[in-house]
Amino acid sequence: MLIIDDEVMNIIFICSRNQWRSPTGEKVWRNHPALNVRSAGTSPSAKRTVSAKDVQWADVIFVMEEKHKNRLKAQFTRLLNHKDIQVLDIPDEYQYMDSELVKIMEQTVGSYLKLT
Repeated sequence: MLIIDDEVMNIIFICSRNQWRSPTGEKVWRNHPALNVRSAGTSPSAKRTVSAKDVQWADVIFVMEEKHKNRLKAQFTRLLNHKDIQVLDIPDEYQYMDSELVKIMEQTVGSYLKLT
């Protein structure tokens, strides 16, 4: 996926509790000039739970695991019909801003969005 001209892309990072992985993705990419970035969780106990408005807003949805994609599909079936959902395959074994997690976010997301 390429950024076209000066258009800003809306991306959201989603994990379960919006505690470590998705907030790290948000922080890593928050200041990139071509992106608007949010993060949320699929769990009702998440710090910020993903909403229908989040799904509608996002151009690309980055989920940490396949189970997050499945939960989104179960909850927002029709809203996801033409959405780009990317599974990053990042297990729940990192703390917020863990250096290895930051590196993974930079490489995987940067490569997919062609920003690196």
